[in-house]
Amino acid sequence: MLPISMSARERAEAIIEEMNLLPEGEERFMQIIRWGKKSPGLPQEQKTEQFRIEGCQSMLWMVPEFREGRCHYACDSDAFITKGVSSILCHVYSGATPQEVVELPLDFMERAGITQHLSPNRSNGLAQIGRRIREFAAARVGG
Repeated sequence: MLPISMSARERAEAIIEEMNLLPEGEERFMQIIRWGKKSPGLPQEQKTEQFRIEGCQSMLWMVPEFREGRCHYACDSDAFITKGVSSILCHVYSGATPQEVVELPLDFMERAGITQHLSPNRSNGLAQIGRRIREFAAARVGG
């Protein structure tokens, strides 16, 4: 994944560039699966209902943290595609200020060609984790 020293917007743009170098379809899915496999995931004790993201066909958890004025997100799933997609979101938004998170729309996922081929349930899971990431940050804007 990309260095945390980059801004959230720079990481989003780098994901768009990287994904758009790949042909449509299977190559992009394979890249998402590779990201899912590389993601460290979460320890078992954090895979609780408190952190579960509803609305996804697979099990999906996201743990938000606020440290030193910045939002940090970690996620895990029992499906590599879901884990890959959610890992991209968590990676892009982690390390950003709450204001940066709120100001960066989720449309970068569509511009990267990630959302077009997701099933309706996976798209719903993506929307839900995006909503939770942004709500967590919004509650800390100005804080």
